[in-house]
Amino acid sequence: MKLSHIDKSNEFDFGKTSDRYARFRDIYPDSMYEKLIEMGIGKEDQQILDLGSGTAILPMNLYHTGAYFTATDIAENQISVGKIIARQRGMERISFKVCPAEDTGFDGHTFDAVTAVQCFPYFDAEKTAAEIFRVLKPQGLFCKILMDWLPLEDAVIAEMIALVQQYNPTWDPEGFNDEAYCFPHWAKNRFTAEKIITYDEALVFTKEAWLGRVLTCRGVGASLPSEKVTEFEAEYRRILEKYDEPLHLKHRIHMEFYRSIK
Repeated sequence: MKLSHIDKSNEFDFGKTSDRYARFRDIYPDSMYEKLIEMGIGKEDQQILDLGSGTAILPMNLYHTGAYFTATDIAENQISVGKIIARQRGMERISFKVCPAEDTGFDGHTFDAVTAVQCFPYFDAEKTAAEIFRVLKPQGLFCKILMDWLPLEDAVIAEMIALVQQYNPTWDPEGFNDEAYCFPHWAKNRFTAEKIITYDEALVFTKEAWLGRVLTCRGVGASLPSEKVTEFEAEYRRILEKYDEPLHLKHRIHMEFYRSIK
């Protein structure tokens, strides 16, 4: 994938990280899933579409609700690994499809809810919003989630970002900006804003888990050649030696809930 507004058009592919992604990107806090359920996403027999699902981390964490999930991603490797894990865990209520968020190919009015976690900036917002509106049932819910690190408040994160940028100067770490919420253009004539939730939480990592998470980021495993990833890993392991475990790393979770107007 190559996008003009991200990393100066540098190419990236999360499919290159799929095995490690499945092991180390299950990082979203329980509080996030609790808020989804409180808002009505994750009910028994619901049909939920998860866009940019990667290895289906969200569907697997909400599986206990009894809902049915469809995990989609443009990266075939991500979907293949997700299928293997779901099969191993006996999660037969998760189905998978390789497709872009802008054109899923599903019938209209199919899903009770649509989710997009940490992926919406990679989509064509207008086309994706039109597709979400099309596949949602009347009064269906769409939730867009961003979880970002807070480098200005956390020295471990700031040091990590500096090292990644040494190896990949085109990478934009996208630290969270405290900008006032503005109703998005893509939602007009399609959705009403149901609720906006923003909160901070310190996530707990072992050094190995944090290293794995960093290696799967867009600036490292998804874009650097394998020999550079290996070199980065060795150097970051040495840096992490000075820190005590576990690591408590500051993140901000931003959740936007939209209700279909049809």
